Amino acid sequence: MHDAPLTAFPHWQDLTSREIAGLDGDSVAVMVLGAIEQHGPHLPLSTDLDIGEGLLAAALAHLPDGFPLVQLPPLAVGASEEHLSFPGTLSLSPALATALLEAHGDAVARAGLSRLVLLNSHGGNKAVMDSTALALRRRHGMLVVKLHYMRMAPPETLPGDGLPAEELRHGLHGGAVETALMRHLAPDKVRLEHLEARRSRGQAMAEEGQLLGPEGEAAFAWLAEDLHPEGVVGNAHLGTAALGERLVAHYAQRIARILHETRAMRLKRLSGGP
Repeated sequence: MHDAPLTAFPHWQDLTSREIAGLDGDSVAVMVLGAIEQHGPHLPLSTDLDIGEGLLAAALAHLPDGFPLVQLPPLAVGASEEHLSFPGTLSLSPALATALLEAHGDAVARAGLSRLVLLNSHGGNKAVMDSTALALRRRHGMLVVKLHYMRMAPPETLPGDGLPAEELRHGLHGGAVETALMRHLAPDKVRLEHLEARRSRGQAMAEEGQLLGPEGEAAFAWLAEDLHPEGVVGNAHLGTAALGERLVAHYAQRIARILHETRAMRLKRLSGGP
């Protein structure tokens, strides 16, 4: 009996060892980095994971048939120490999260692949990604792309088009953007009766003219309750399903473009070692 043909953009765990060994050496391995953490009374603990997986699925729809890509299992539980004061949050220590990511990268390298995209949907994973990417670059000569959808420029029409610039800047956890994405990607999980507007301490500081804030050029380390007693900030009322649909389409196109650019990029392979 012949081996079954590989499906487009297969999941790593669905392949056999022989099929993994037969992957195109220039294939792009993609891994979603999410979190299981509190997002207030209106969004589920799975919010970041749902968004990351939803954006990847939407991006793959923009890739041509035959594009060499394989999907790694997501990192569902991330580094979420800033949310540990709230029930339900699961968190890995930064050291453990880094070790897990490096182990996945090691496996990708052993399979003969040299391109890894980490698609992140949780801010607490940023430092872990930086450390992992550099280690894998040094150890295996890999090209590791650190892709944070939260850092992508939103559609140009958003500020002043129903979503104020202040919300884009300060509604960083459970605000309009995350609520909108979830209302489009997983509407059954959103508790609409609990939508509220919660003003961030960061916004108050900015309005007072302070340079110091939770994010930006002079940022302080914060716990979620430092920004608002309920651990979420932003105006969730502004996060409509229509906005979520626009955001998913926008982010998906940019992610697909980055996957193309990752596939095309050539980077000298290093010998490895210290």
